Amino acid sequence: MNDVASVRVLVTRRTFDEVLERLRRRFDVDDNQGDQPLAPDRLAARAASCEGIITAVADPVTPALLDACPKLRVVANCAVGTNNVDIPACTERGVMVTNTPGVLDDTTADHAWALMFAAARRVVPSDRWLRDGHWKAWGFMDWHGVDVHHATLGIIGMGRIGRAIARRASGFDMRVIYHNRRPLPDDQAMACGAAYVGFDELLSTADFVVVAVPYGPTTHHLIRARELSLLKPSAVFVNIARGGVVDDAALVDVLAGGRIAAAGLDVFENEPTLHPGFLALDNAVLTPHIASASRATRLGMAELAARNLVAALEGVRPPSLVNPEVVPRTA
Repeated sequence: MNDVASVRVLVTRRTFDEVLERLRRRFDVDDNQGDQPLAPDRLAARAASCEGIITAVADPVTPALLDACPKLRVVANCAVGTNNVDIPACTERGVMVTNTPGVLDDTTADHAWALMFAAARRVVPSDRWLRDGHWKAWGFMDWHGVDVHHATLGIIGMGRIGRAIARRASGFDMRVIYHNRRPLPDDQAMACGAAYVGFDELLSTADFVVVAVPYGPTTHHLIRARELSLLKPSAVFVNIARGGVVDDAALVDVLAGGRIAAAGLDVFENEPTLHPGFLALDNAVLTPHIASASRATRLGMAELAARNLVAALEGVRPPSLVNPEVVPRTA
């Protein structure tokens, strides 16, 4: 095995000091604690001599980047989703790809509920209205929202996060329906009290629709104008999946026309740029891709990404290897 100090790795975004220190005990670490987003050419230049990189969701790992990094052996993505990584290109070049599943499920589910409540009960516009000095007297007919309790919750995508969202619904006496590529095993469905329905039935039946699918070619614009037209006028729509799963222009049109009650959105097409129409909408709650952003969860993600990277570079199968056909190589 080579001297670990000669193995160079890059951490592309600011992370926890304690995670960096553990990596520095093993490797020559190039960090980005200044947290400046790295343009593709700058990312390629800094990763060129690296055998491992810890990436974030905004870092595109493309064939061009891989070609610029001939020593690269592992891309440790600090996210559960890997749509920023060209996995076939990595596999073709013998580069392992890892992610951070499990550690962020509950925190992301919590945020989905935060968006549901904030959108349903008009928290953001009423807060702004109060702060702007408009509250002169209490009004019986002011700021009516949508009840969450006893409503029907529809979840599109019943992976770990979708199931965590569903389990929380029992406290609000909600009926839970879901759509997935295939129905859950009976024990999993029973554990979260959810019933399988068809895609269009979910959209037309649910009072709250939460999208929690991974992004890929089969889910690009899964929700378009046609799907949005099926929602109830009183529906609240929530996206905590990935930008691109929803046609944002179509959603802006539906919200601006008052054809659904509200939306809560944590992800957007082309983020951090977003459709400018969202900014004018009082019936949309917008958060900047922060569903997993509790300190404990982000630390857990960073630690898992680091464990994946260390394992791969020491010739051990990483805990969450996405492309298992690539065999770890001993340094």
